[in-house]
Amino acid sequence: MNTYKRLLAGAALLGLFAVPLQSASAAVTVTDTVGASGKFLLTGMTVNATSPGSIKFVFSNLTAGTNLQLCAGSSADFGAGTCAMELSSSGGPGFNFLTICERTQLNGKFLFVKRAVGGANAQFSLTVE
Repeated sequence: MNTYKRLLAGAALLGLFAVPLQSASAAVTVTDTVGASGKFLLTGMTVNATSPGSIKFVFSNLTAGTNLQLCAGSSADFGAGTCAMELSSSGGPGFNFLTICERTQLNGKFLFVKRAVGGANAQFSLTVE
């Protein structure tokens, strides 16, 4: 996926945090790969979620022999590969993990995926609603 598409997906992801989802429902799915660095930045800027409300994540690891973590944290956490707030973790392919959390818990944090086990490139899917 090229940089333009990643930025577009990130902008759509951030838009879900900005608007309280009361009676309307919207979702965005990002499918990509955690490469050699062992981490993948999902949001190009910190989450801006100051109004209360819940957000739902469905996280899947699509690559056998690897485990991934869906994380929230600072830019320093991402740079160091530290998962300050683990939102979800994955087993092997075929499992989808649901996380529901308060949006304000993510305010001021970046969202990223980190490889926890294995050394191979690992494809993942994340749906945010």
